[in-house]
Amino acid sequence: MIQSDKLQEIKNRFEIIGNSPLLNRALEVAVKVAPTDMTVLILGESGVGKENISKIIHHLSRRKHNGFIAINCGAIPGGTIDSELFGHEKGSFTSAGEMRKGYFETVDNGTIFLDEIGELPLETQSRLLRVLESGEFLKVGSSKVQKTDVRVIAATNKDLFDLTQKGKFREDLYYRLSTVTIKIPALREREADIPMLFAKFASDIGDKYHIPPVEITPDAVEVLKHFSWPGNIRQLKNFVEQVSVLETERVLNSAVIEKYVPQLPSTSTSLAMNMDGGNFGGYQEREIMFKFLFDIKRDVSDLRSSIYELVKNINPQAAPGSETSISPATRLLPATSSHINGEKAKAQVYAASPKYDVHHEIIEENEVEAHHVEEPRSLQDKEREMIQKSLERHQGKRKIAAQELGISERTLYRKIKEYNLEEAA
Repeated sequence: MIQSDKLQEIKNRFEIIGNSPLLNRALEVAVKVAPTDMTVLILGESGVGKENISKIIHHLSRRKHNGFIAINCGAIPGGTIDSELFGHEKGSFTSAGEMRKGYFETVDNGTIFLDEIGELPLETQSRLLRVLESGEFLKVGSSKVQKTDVRVIAATNKDLFDLTQKGKFREDLYYRLSTVTIKIPALREREADIPMLFAKFASDIGDKYHIPPVEITPDAVEVLKHFSWPGNIRQLKNFVEQVSVLETERVLNSAVIEKYVPQLPSTSTSLAMNMDGGNFGGYQEREIMFKFLFDIKRDVSDLRSSIYELVKNINPQAAPGSETSISPATRLLPATSSHINGEKAKAQVYAASPKYDVHHEIIEENEVEAHHVEEPRSLQDKEREMIQKSLERHQGKRKIAAQELGISERTLYRKIKEYNLEEAA
């Protein structure tokens, strides 16, 4: 295990902020593997700072005086990436007006960082595997084998093993890359580091724009800790820059911070991302699905109420209790607007029987109306009661209560504020 003072020295040198055990473990592995020539695979979500770890490995290695280059594999078109990495001969393809050296030739004896390695085309993966195995490569359009001595550090925010099962990533390359793996924790996994990161970014931005750095109150810190930060450190830095420039006050409380904290995407977008393999956890899925179902119920109820009000405006005698009362079935049927002359609109409503049969029971109109209009409010009351009882059962311990309720601690924190349950918590 690396001594804490040496670890802190490395953090200061490479501007790594935080004392999370997960972060410290990642740094320890990086420091230990740096003096070797082993291939390293860095795992972590977008924005966690994977490139910083690759720089630490390079600058602590015997290659530190040679070249280092970071390449985003996902940003290079598939048709040109072989040329970028391995070079090409003159005339090897239409736009190849002259011979070009690739990165593996120009960074010989140095380090190449391949970010988003999962985006490499299969043909390029084959070329890369040959370099890792023998140090040999061919330029595009050449039959001459060339040698290179380059250390490869790769990174991805995808599950490469899953990609191998789907035939999108070479299994032999996967095992060759993952000789040593370093997992960089997401920001939500190191929430205790958020205040330090905020202060660092605020100081840097203050120097950049020649303004006093912003500070945050303890309640504002709690708001930041309970946000999931899907964009991780990159998103937090942009957030600090935004509040630093837009706010005139230099001490920000929770009310101010909440105005800037991004909201979850719309329900439909979130669900689409999740089905497309997005990076949502189980607790976020439950939260989104619950909101989705609740919104559907509320929208249906609002639609029924709106149609009923429209019917009453057209025919005032069609009120509950009158002989010509409109039935629930009528409220559920569509109304079509005809001619609008600037003063009033005429509408037609399909006829229906005065009673509606549900589950073989005759339900009076006013009972159905009460049931559907009041249901969202009743659901909120039940939710409030469940949260309150859970908090009381666990003496206000939010983490345990959230686990019992099957929601995230962040969601519970928001619900406590929404229902004014701070005393129970």
